Amino acid sequence: MLWEHGPSTVAEVRAALEDELAYNTVLTMLRVLEEKGHVARELEGRAHRYRPTVEREHASRSALERLTGRLFGGSASAVMLELVGRGGLDDDELRQMRDLLDEQLRKAKES
Repeated sequence: MLWEHGPSTVAEVRAALEDELAYNTVLTMLRVLEEKGHVARELEGRAHRYRPTVEREHASRSALERLTGRLFGGSASAVMLELVGRGGLDDDELRQMRDLLDEQLRKAKES
């Protein structure tokens, strides 16, 4: 959210979320992210404005690794099978996945 909308207050983050979370819940999440060094805050009037301190790609990779470990026993193939098996991917997305898989297979053969 902070990557799309830029630095935001707790109220702005809360308003942009699909789920209706309590203000204090969003504040707690942002404080935890700040303690971990993933966001920083600056005082603006009476509110704090939070901004990401890590690149989106790094955060995505880290979240995917945690998700893969916790929900799929660390198996990347189980994640891939779930994504493809549930449907909902359009032809372009499926082609991109196939191209990436083909490239990885070529690299594995060359090694």
